[in-house]
Amino acid sequence: MTPKALFEACDELLHEVLRFGQPADAVVSAFFRAHRSLGTRERHTLAETVYAVLREKLKYQHLAKSGNGSIERRLALLAWQGSEAFLRAAATPAELQWVEHSRKVDFGHLPDAQRDSLRHNLPAWLAERLRVELGDGPGGDFWPLVKSLLQPAGLDLRVNALKAKRDAVLAALAEEGVQTQPTRWSPLGLRAEGKPALHRSEVFLRGDVEVQDEGSQLLALLTEARRGEMVVDFCAGAGGKTLALGAMMRNTGRLYAFDVSAHRLAALKPRLARSGLSNVYPAGIAHERDERIKRLSGKIDRVLVDAPCSGLGTLRRNPDLKWRQSPEAVAELVAKQQSILHGAARLVKPGGRLVYATCSLLRAENEEVAESFSTSHPEWVLVDAAEILARQGVEQASELTRPLAAEGPGVLRLWPHRHGSDGFFAAVWERR
Repeated sequence: MTPKALFEACDELLHEVLRFGQPADAVVSAFFRAHRSLGTRERHTLAETVYAVLREKLKYQHLAKSGNGSIERRLALLAWQGSEAFLRAAATPAELQWVEHSRKVDFGHLPDAQRDSLRHNLPAWLAERLRVELGDGPGGDFWPLVKSLLQPAGLDLRVNALKAKRDAVLAALAEEGVQTQPTRWSPLGLRAEGKPALHRSEVFLRGDVEVQDEGSQLLALLTEARRGEMVVDFCAGAGGKTLALGAMMRNTGRLYAFDVSAHRLAALKPRLARSGLSNVYPAGIAHERDERIKRLSGKIDRVLVDAPCSGLGTLRRNPDLKWRQSPEAVAELVAKQQSILHGAARLVKPGGRLVYATCSLLRAENEEVAESFSTSHPEWVLVDAAEILARQGVEQASELTRPLAAEGPGVLRLWPHRHGSDGFFAAVWERR
C-alpha cells in the first residue's frame, strides 16, 4: 500500500475507533478483516498509531487544534508510529512543518490544571479519584502510575504445568527465536521480548504456554485448587484462568466455567483443545441466580469470581476504556459486583474458599466491595493473600498485598508501576 493510501486507511480507522461505540480492539479487528490487503507491517503501524492516540488523546487533541484537514488526519500525523519515510511521503510540506513544530511545543505556559491534564491524559473524574487514592505530592503514586499507563504492556505467558516445565519452555521458545525471561512473581510465568507471532510457534500450538498477564496468573494461584476437587470459575470469559485452574487440579475433579456470554465461552474451546484438559465443563448461565447455580449450592470447594469491572487496570492494553467509562457506569458495576459475589458465595461448602477479583484500579470496585461482603457475611473469614501466594511458590509475596483494613489479613493489590503487571485486586475468604 502506498504511504498516502495507508494514511487514508488510518484516517478511516481512527474515525471508527474515536466514536467509542465498541471496544477499540474489536473495531481494529473488524477493520482488518474488511481490509485483507493490508500487510502485517501495515496492520502493526495502523494499530500502534491508533493506540498511541488513545493513550494521549488529550495531548494530541490540544496540538491538533492548530492544524488543518480532518481531525483524524491531524491526530494520525502527530501520533504516527510508522517509519519517518512513510510520513514524509504521505504528508504535504506544510503538514511536515506543522508536525515538526508540534513536537517541540512546550506546555509550561499553560495553567496548572490544563498542563496536568495533558500530562496524565485521563478524564477528569478518573484523575481526581486516583489522585485521592494514591496521592500526587512527593512520594505519591499518582504520577508514577500515570507514566506506566502511557506505556504499552508487555506480553506474558503462563506455562501449562500439565505439559511442561518453565525452564524447558523458555529454552524451546528461544530455539524458535522467541526470547523470554521468567516473570518476577508468578512461578509459571514468562515475559516475552517484543511482540512475537505466537500463533506460528510450535510451543504455543501444542499447548505448552498460554497468553496470560502475570497478575492474572496470581489470581488463579489464590484459589489453591487441588486434585479431585469441585471448582468454579464463575465469570470465566474466554477461560484464561479456567485453564490455569485446570492445570493446578492436574486434570482431575470437576471444573465448571460459568459465564453469561456464550460467545466468550466459545472462545475457550480451541484453548481447551490445546491445553489437554478434560475436566472442564463450560456452561452459559443467565445470571448469578441461574438454576445451574442453585443445583450446586453448598457443594463447591473453591470459587473464583473475576467480576465484570471497569477494566481500568488494563489501560496499558486497552487505553480506550478510560474514555468509554464514567462514574455512572462504575456505580452500576459496583452494584453488579456485589450481587455476583453474593450469588457465587452460595456455591461454596463449609470450609471452602471464595476469591473475589477485578482488574480495576478503583477502591469502589475493590476494597469497598470486599469490606461490604465481609460486613454482611460474618460466616466468612478473610484469609491472608500473601500467605497463600507464598505457599504457591511466589517469592516476596508480602510486596503484593496490603491489609484490607488498618490491620489484619492482606488482599492482593497489583499496580503497573510497582509490579509490572496489569492492575489487579483480589480478596480471599474461607467459609466457617
